[in-house]
Amino acid sequence: MTNDTWGQVREQLIKRVGKSNYATWIEPLKFSDLKNGVAQFEVPTTFFGDWVSRNFADHIRGQLRQSGQVVERIEFSVADAVRRPAPAAAKAPVKVQVEPKAAARPAASEEVSGAQLEARFTFDSFVVGKPNELAHAAARRVAEGGPATFNPLFLYGGVGLGKTHLMHAIAHELRAKHPELRVLYLSAEQFMYRFVQALRDKQIMDFKSLFRSVDVLMVDDVQFIAGKDSTQEEFFHTFNALVDQNKQIVISADRAPGEIKDLEERIRSRLQSGLVVDLHPTDYELRLGILQAKVEQYKTQYRGLTIGNGVLEFLAHRITTNVRVLEGALMRLFAFASLVGREINHDLVQECLSDILRASDKRLTVEEIQRKVAEHYNVRLSDMIGPKRLRTIARPRQVAMYLAKQLTNRSLPDIGRRFGGRDHTTIMHGVRKIEELMSADSQLADDVQMLKRLLQG
Repeated sequence: MTNDTWGQVREQLIKRVGKSNYATWIEPLKFSDLKNGVAQFEVPTTFFGDWVSRNFADHIRGQLRQSGQVVERIEFSVADAVRRPAPAAAKAPVKVQVEPKAAARPAASEEVSGAQLEARFTFDSFVVGKPNELAHAAARRVAEGGPATFNPLFLYGGVGLGKTHLMHAIAHELRAKHPELRVLYLSAEQFMYRFVQALRDKQIMDFKSLFRSVDVLMVDDVQFIAGKDSTQEEFFHTFNALVDQNKQIVISADRAPGEIKDLEERIRSRLQSGLVVDLHPTDYELRLGILQAKVEQYKTQYRGLTIGNGVLEFLAHRITTNVRVLEGALMRLFAFASLVGREINHDLVQECLSDILRASDKRLTVEEIQRKVAEHYNVRLSDMIGPKRLRTIARPRQVAMYLAKQLTNRSLPDIGRRFGGRDHTTIMHGVRKIEELMSADSQLADDVQMLKRLLQG
């Protein structure tokens, strides 16, 4: 077979595998020889040859046969290995191995490097409550390191609800109990930067080889790649390659896959194919539990400090924005009390945290209103701002719209953006609907008044 024949075959393969797959996997192949029914090709790397062998060898063999060639088998050889002079007895092509030999496989820490893990983000320091118990249980299961029972695990929720904490905890646990596994944790932004750098430096095959050779891939804040077509394309192929090898994938985002705008449908579908878990906004009990756990940690650092009755309960009630603000407030209290040598009581709280308490009083946000209403009506926050129109979701959504108009200075278009990008006329309709219903439905009126008191007090 001549190179011209292979060129004609390649033209047919474009139609069979698509332009993207062709450019990535077929075009780099270099025809070497055809003898005794064995077609030999040079490939850039071992990984590359293995991937083409498993995914495109049948297509290549079929097109070669249609062109009149007698081909029973396809073999791939690493290009550098083929070019090296070798004794006559060793001229057989270097066969591609599905898995690199153990001796040539670096330790996980040497082979893959991702984002720095926070030492404090472990399962032991994660406080479990009703809003996050399912996410915690799913993360624990993945951290066991067995066969992937659900792939991917997709964690989503608002800021400060524990997504990143659980991601780090999984990575810590896997590296401690299964050091032989290659675990790669990084943000979606870092994934994109590495991809762009690989394109710029013409090292895209090294990029592919790295990301598709890990045992566990963990990508934080995947919503970042939405709208970035080339990065999404590469992420999709990486995702498929790992799932096909039954390698575990863990993803986090600030919203459910179906609600990430400008995310390709095929990626959205893939992300929804595993276990999707929502971390709900914290409730009072969980916030109190987090504060109590933090106090236990601080006892050794701040010896002799005492906390007055009701202080933790007050903080759990007043600081509801997110866990980071809550923990930061407690840390400030301990540091301040240690410096001035005073007990942590209500007077010290008012003096030390006046800015945080004032902010929680004055800057009521649409997001906080949404969380409180979702918690009151026992609906998912993602459903409230999502497209679902079920009555059990639509009515709480309209209540939240009404309260956002009443209790914040946001414009109707601005409120609409915070309700999944809805038009201002939709917000106006929701406000008017609640105003009408409150005059006829005493239960609804009581609900709205109670929510007002909770949000303002």
